[in-house]
Amino acid sequence: MILYRHPTPAAEPGLCYGRLDIGLAPSARAEIAAARRAAPPLRLVMASPAFRARALAEALAEASGATLRFDERLLELDFGAWEGKRWFAIPRRESDPWAEDPRRRAPPGGETFAALEARVLAAAAEAGPEAALVTHAGPIRALLIARAGLSFAEAFARKIPFATALEAPDA
Repeated sequence: MILYRHPTPAAEPGLCYGRLDIGLAPSARAEIAAARRAAPPLRLVMASPAFRARALAEALAEASGATLRFDERLLELDFGAWEGKRWFAIPRRESDPWAEDPRRRAPPGGETFAALEARVLAAAAEAGPEAALVTHAGPIRALLIARAGLSFAEAFARKIPFATALEAPDA
């Protein structure tokens, strides 16, 4: 399985944008073209329906003549009431408890990382080992935790580059 994070989004630094459907940065066009040139032949591209994932998914599928499927289970973490806010504007009395245990605690009106893991692992299992997934950093980290045996801290310390292929270990 090949994992791709969406291209660089048009988001100001420090913006909380898990489910917020934002556009792409000017650099995205070149990132998509480079990913398309470097992609191996693909049979299935399964992608988050978020705008920032769609253009890359469509380009990868078109390059190989692959089947393209959008799946909401590949969306980023739902940050609920924090979506669209700057991280510094989120009250610490809300964010600190969440940051202590994001796997089991959810932002107000959002979801836990455990919920994200469950839906992403189900989507990946359905897609199969020959698929390419175009998704977000959170879902990619969930797959690295489950499949590569990384700890939560190790997965979140790892940089997940934009529009770059990463091999996911087999389940």
